[in-house]
Amino acid sequence: MAWIYLLIASVFEIAWTFSLKFLDFKKIGAIRWPAFFSSQNLLVLMPLLGYIVFGLANVFFFSLSVKQIPTSTALAVWMGVALIGVKLVDVMLFKEPWQPTQLIYLGLIVAGIVGLKRGV
Repeated sequence: MAWIYLLIASVFEIAWTFSLKFLDFKKIGAIRWPAFFSSQNLLVLMPLLGYIVFGLANVFFFSLSVKQIPTSTALAVWMGVALIGVKLVDVMLFKEPWQPTQLIYLGLIVAGIVGLKRGV
């Protein structure tokens, strides 16, 4: 179950990372309290809400996983899966450029994750 918690934590880490991409403190600071709950202001606040929720969920599930998995292994796997996930989302959803050689390096990360999991 700890490995499932670690995978869930990695997914929340990916979501947390992208909430940062859309977080705009200037727009949040420009919100006026009388119209705080307007639909336009709620859209501005969504990345901040995502930042808080995804960050808390990320830490919660990661903390559950490190109770059963060695911390160094859990951290390496968590960050590796999150890195691969962020790269895939960047390329597939945001049409970021990528190089074929990056697949080799992502494959090395996957090999490291598999190796760390087998060692536990």
